[in-house]
Amino acid sequence: MDAEAIDLSPQDSLIAIMIAISASDETIRTSELVTIERIVNHLPVFADYDLERLRRVSEFIFDLFTREDGLDVLFSRVRESLPERLFETAYALACDVAAADGTLLEAELRLLEEMRYELNIDRLHAAAIERGARARHMTV
Repeated sequence: MDAEAIDLSPQDSLIAIMIAISASDETIRTSELVTIERIVNHLPVFADYDLERLRRVSEFIFDLFTREDGLDVLFSRVRESLPERLFETAYALACDVAAADGTLLEAELRLLEEMRYELNIDRLHAAAIERGARARHMTV
């Protein structure tokens, strides 16, 4: 798939961010996929989302991850298609997916840091979002 060929909707961008954080450590875990599915099925931002697009967005991300400039292209496309008011939402969803398996690996931490920078997420806001994700995914 040509990464430039897909037109991302705002919802596609949110899904792209979630898939990217899941794939960042080269292992997509079941808990991460379940979290993505739960988010897509329950959040109002995805109420009218065509689930058939999920596969195309996934292929787009996997294609980008084979390219040297893949992350640059991803963030450029996300900033083009996602309203700025949803940048923190994108970061929050990424944090939820990253926290889903109970472990944050170095690759995930680096990508979250890059997301904070690329989406211009204030450090204090990012800390609150991260703390919320951690709290939601604690186990007994």
